[in-house]
Amino acid sequence: MAKWMLVDGFNLAFRAFYGMPELTRTDGFPTGALHGWVKSLWRLEDDQQPAATLVFFDLGGSQDRLALHPEYKAQRQETPEALEKQIPVIKQLTRAMGFVGVERDGVESDDLLAAQAVALGREDHDVLIVSADKDFAQVVNDRIKILLPPPTANPKLGWRVLDAGGVAEKFGVTPAQIADYLALVGDTSDNIPGLAGVGPKTAAKWLQEHGTLEGVIANAESLKPDRFRPVVATDAERLRLNRQLTTFNLALPTVEAVRAEPQVGELLRLLEELEMKSTLVEARKRYTQPELF
Repeated sequence: MAKWMLVDGFNLAFRAFYGMPELTRTDGFPTGALHGWVKSLWRLEDDQQPAATLVFFDLGGSQDRLALHPEYKAQRQETPEALEKQIPVIKQLTRAMGFVGVERDGVESDDLLAAQAVALGREDHDVLIVSADKDFAQVVNDRIKILLPPPTANPKLGWRVLDAGGVAEKFGVTPAQIADYLALVGDTSDNIPGLAGVGPKTAAKWLQEHGTLEGVIANAESLKPDRFRPVVATDAERLRLNRQLTTFNLALPTVEAVRAEPQVGELLRLLEELEMKSTLVEARKRYTQPELF
């Protein structure tokens, strides 16, 4: 079957924003993230040659998780104003480039992306999830893999594919155990507190021995180190809540798996309006002489 690329939109947008200089149009409108965004998507398309690309954006956050945990993601800093201004234009450029933009009010884009990935995998498509978010490790299987961006500390590593074996090597647990693992260690990026003092190695060891979070809780009296025995028993309900927060909702509706056509005229108009001159030159070549790419 086909290969699909599913892009974590805000994850890539932040990378584009911080990876580019502070470029502006003559009227002062910021364009740095826009340059980085278009170049990144083109490079990914050239490297991976997917049948189609879907880009997922947040639109209003996760109401279900906020109902369970009002402090969910409460610690996150506001999006930089310069990037905030560019997000609507990023969405315009995305659709003009022929990439399907997916968003739904009140639903976290990660859930939409994960549900789409699993649905495509079940139909025997190959799926690449473009994101640095470790949560996506829970849906990795023979069909679904993660395309990790170069780490900031070592960009020479380049983009890397994380498969099920890579998940086990990186985290010490299988993809099916990732949500349990995150429930134990916590997820600071989402403001989900883990079990105090429990780090990745301890969480992985417990799950290797007992299989699931419920298995860990059921065997609290025999856990090592001993000091965690009463803590796990006392915090069992909070750990179960963590498990709800770290688990994707895979029952969400998906979009039709079709390739969108580039709106070349609209794309060229946008790039010219944004004064993205070098990108405009490349766009003209790409969409009139695709054999060059």
